[in-house]
Amino acid sequence: MFYLLSAYAVDTAEPIVKWTTIALAGLLVIAGIVLYFTKKELFIKALKPASIGILLYAVVVGILMLSLDIAKHYNAQYLEDNWVSKDITYYVFIPGLITLVIILLSASLLMFLSSKKSKSLKIAGIASGALIVASIITTIVTTAIFYSRNIEGDGYYTGEYGQLNNVNLYVSAAALVIGLIAIAYFADRKGDLKFDTRSIAFAGISIALSFALSYIALFKLPQGGTVTFASLVPIMLFAYVYGSKKGLIVGVFYGLLQAIQDPFIIHPAQFLLDYPIAFAFISLAGCLKDVNILEKLPQVKFALSAIIASLGRFIAHVLSGVFAFGAYAKDAGVDNLFLYSTAYNSFVFVDIAIALVAGVLLLSSKNFARALAKYTKAKAATVSLTELYGEEVEKTTEAPKQQATDTTNN
Repeated sequence: MFYLLSAYAVDTAEPIVKWTTIALAGLLVIAGIVLYFTKKELFIKALKPASIGILLYAVVVGILMLSLDIAKHYNAQYLEDNWVSKDITYYVFIPGLITLVIILLSASLLMFLSSKKSKSLKIAGIASGALIVASIITTIVTTAIFYSRNIEGDGYYTGEYGQLNNVNLYVSAAALVIGLIAIAYFADRKGDLKFDTRSIAFAGISIALSFALSYIALFKLPQGGTVTFASLVPIMLFAYVYGSKKGLIVGVFYGLLQAIQDPFIIHPAQFLLDYPIAFAFISLAGCLKDVNILEKLPQVKFALSAIIASLGRFIAHVLSGVFAFGAYAKDAGVDNLFLYSTAYNSFVFVDIAIALVAGVLLLSSKNFARALAKYTKAKAATVSLTELYGEEVEKTTEAPKQQATDTTNN
């Protein structure tokens, strides 16, 4: 009974959330355009409360829908109906949820210590980092235990019928992790992994908005994969502003959320490829931000970076499909696993194309760029104020210094 209620609640709530969000977004855009061209001062004043309202809406929607998804996907009846062992709750869901909680608590603690300028900030940062790494490793280990007990040798994913390839899955996951970290660190040489109060807050806002937008699904694929309404834009913008190094952490966190939201896990390495690694590649949306030749074309930088990020995510999904989901290719009557996986995962380019267009339009707006840089203090981050919106804002940022000098002279 509880399963039926939770399943009904999810199926009912998703279209309501989808169309309500689209309607609200449309109203905000129309109201913004009218205010901008009629009462510009009121438009500027309305930006802050509107932003707070959008964030609160995203948080409420995210918590509500995640709660409903958990109630549906981890219900005993749902698991039985979908031929999934209830052990997934104990070996995958709970460790993953604990990891998310640890990350959230660590971020909150670091934000608090940073605001108080506490001397223990460095120690807390090291301890939190070690705890997060340990919890992620634990989740991978427990997922491996779940795989060995419930899927290995099941006759569908493995054995003569399925073509699940353990060695290639682990090698692929390890190679992509090494490659991703190398690219992120090379592209973001000037950046660091130190999160201040603003960057943590912006990371939280980005994740909340992306997660809420992920429920506006334009279409879903049967074995996992969804094309959404620009859900990746917030975390892409975070990576573009703060760099790929910080973006990696945000991407991993978002990937874990996606794993809990819509779990399709049959192997520990497949879990890594389809969730943390695939979404960590979105951090490469900031990989070209330091290219001087495109200094006055942030939209082009963002677009090219987004394409690189989508290619990385696409490769992660394709490798997962080739080495983990060969059984589905056989069901479809396709012998070439690479061809099947490439065709199936091409949805990534549709998803990223929507996000790319939305991101370019936002960065083309001086008012958005001004608000973004003001909130994030972009000069202290990794994207320059000049790049975002030119000399006008640079003068604005210099004004307080000049005023301070004049006051001192007087």
